[in-house]
Amino acid sequence: MKERIVVKIGSQILSRKDGTLDLTRMSALVDQIAELHKNNIEVILVSSGAVASGKSEIKAKAKLDTISARQLYSSIGQVKLINRYYDLFHQQGIICGQILVTKEDFATRRHYLNQRNCMSVMLDNKVIPIVNENDAISVNELMFTDNDELSGLVAAMMGAKKLIILSNIDGIYSDNPNNPGAYIFREIDAKKDDIENCIQSSKSATGRGGMTTKYNVARRAAEEGIEVIIANGRRDNILVDLIKGKDVVSTRFKPSGKGTNSIKKWIAHSEGFTKGEIHINKCAAEVLLSDKAVSLLPVGVTKISGNFEADDIVRIIDEKGKQVGIGRTSYSSEKAKETIGKNNKKAIVHYDYLYIEK
Repeated sequence: MKERIVVKIGSQILSRKDGTLDLTRMSALVDQIAELHKNNIEVILVSSGAVASGKSEIKAKAKLDTISARQLYSSIGQVKLINRYYDLFHQQGIICGQILVTKEDFATRRHYLNQRNCMSVMLDNKVIPIVNENDAISVNELMFTDNDELSGLVAAMMGAKKLIILSNIDGIYSDNPNNPGAYIFREIDAKKDDIENCIQSSKSATGRGGMTTKYNVARRAAEEGIEVIIANGRRDNILVDLIKGKDVVSTRFKPSGKGTNSIKKWIAHSEGFTKGEIHINKCAAEVLLSDKAVSLLPVGVTKISGNFEADDIVRIIDEKGKQVGIGRTSYSSEKAKETIGKNNKKAIVHYDYLYIEK
């Protein structure tokens, strides 16, 4: 079976300081992806850069609000971005295709499977999918945190073995990389190592996310059995060196040995689509957090918050207010309220549609 990887390229890698596309860097990264492609590695590219490239093409007639500016610049910039990719891959004898998505496209199982099928058909025909958020129609409540979040969703959806997130620094540091004594975390075990307090929360000038987002995306993907590497996209030959296993300065998240089925992967990445909350008692929380394969039964429920329909995604909250999991509910909120604390009722969240955060 071919190795399948997802490569995420941040806007700060593809943009110069003046906001124009860095064609030299873009060309170098395409050359590396082409080399991997020709060595029988399936690559899905998640690429930022549309808004940044659009800013250099037009000057708005009047001052725009944030959403209108993103819509204008991305609608122009996405054309420019994909045309550049098309030309660069075409020079290598490779065909690429564009997939623009919104967060809503991952909210239902049907849309999720449609996207997976589309990318699978492209890969089967040796086409490189280039994925980006559809900034032209996304609004605040439907926006990904940034393309780091999108890359994690795509990697889980497509069963990728590896997710490489290219940033403008070498990885995750113990402190600001410019401070004396700061060191890079070369390997992180998502199950054991909690380093969130070390992470700088600053964001790039062109992107929406930051290292905190990268850490959270990488941690969750690693828990699902995906190896995640955060590395510097400005290093020469970075992708090829990483795939060949060379000792490149970077941060690697050790993948969990226990795989997760496709439905649970979808559930795990659905936190942004939740419609309500199911509050549970201490006994129910202990059972869910054990190693047993159990469903959430109404007898362990203490409260229902929010309005949701059957098959919607909900958060599961313990008695201390901490989220212990996410699941697809079998009940509407009204029906769920009627079954609170009752025995001999069907599961409110079945095990097959339940993701527990351990």
